Amino acid sequence: MVARKRSGQSWDDLRFFLAVARSGTLTAAARQTATEHTTVARRILALEEALGRSLFHRSHVGYALTEAGEALLGVAEAMESAFLGARTGPAGEGHGVSGTVRIGAPDGFGSLFLAPRMHRLTGRHPGLEIEILATARIFSLSKREADIVISLSAPQQARVVARRLTDYRLCVYGSSAYLEAAAPIRSAADFVRHPFVGYIEDMLFARELNYLNEVDPPPLARLRSTNLLAQVHATLAGAGLCILPAFIAAGHPGLVPVLPERLSLTRTFHMHIHEDYRKAAHVRAVAGFIAAEVRAAQGLFAGAGL
Repeated sequence: MVARKRSGQSWDDLRFFLAVARSGTLTAAARQTATEHTTVARRILALEEALGRSLFHRSHVGYALTEAGEALLGVAEAMESAFLGARTGPAGEGHGVSGTVRIGAPDGFGSLFLAPRMHRLTGRHPGLEIEILATARIFSLSKREADIVISLSAPQQARVVARRLTDYRLCVYGSSAYLEAAAPIRSAADFVRHPFVGYIEDMLFARELNYLNEVDPPPLARLRSTNLLAQVHATLAGAGLCILPAFIAAGHPGLVPVLPERLSLTRTFHMHIHEDYRKAAHVRAVAGFIAAEVRAAQGLFAGAGL
């Protein structure tokens, strides 16, 4: 009887462990588990005492997994996934999924594609919370900086499951006002006579973003930023020409494609998930949603109509 009670206690403690691991704070974990933060803290302590090791680094900013906590996370999520799979069936749609999923993505994809769409998924699953880290940087899945990463390349880290999401097209754009006032552009050779907006080359987080070197002759970026949205707004303001993804430019009628039939680049988005996370129900739900939304927007990524 004692062993049976201890086993049930341990599984219940793991549920609280997952909530803290995913949210990073006792308050957020208490909200996810519909309990008080003191209850969450007590459960975590009980689990640490049962295992004889510390699972979290505690600080004024929240809870971060220790090495032992990271080792336990994959086991706990596999148990959770098996439980939810048995309860919901193969499709996993019979009941809502819960938890927090953090997505690391390039600023353009994260801000202008993911952000306007993710509420459709959270609306179906009230217990699901989404965090979008939309910034120009590389995210480490092994360090748990994100649960899902959208990348411009295949994974370089070990124990990462990847899938190719989509190719996307890039072209040269300028604002309608700039193009009306500037010298005419009749061929790619004319680009060097115009100022460009682009990335700061020595701060590129991915070599796939080094667009200007693929133009012959390469134009000069007189205004540079690490942020794609800053480049978009500089171009809209008439700062010059810019190589932009077609799916980004499509949301700005003031941007006009320039010689898209002569200069067009292609890049690829990949989705990466750590091997420990791929069976977790909440991560699977978000990954599946992203893939479906990307499939539905193939014309947007292909620059249909250019």
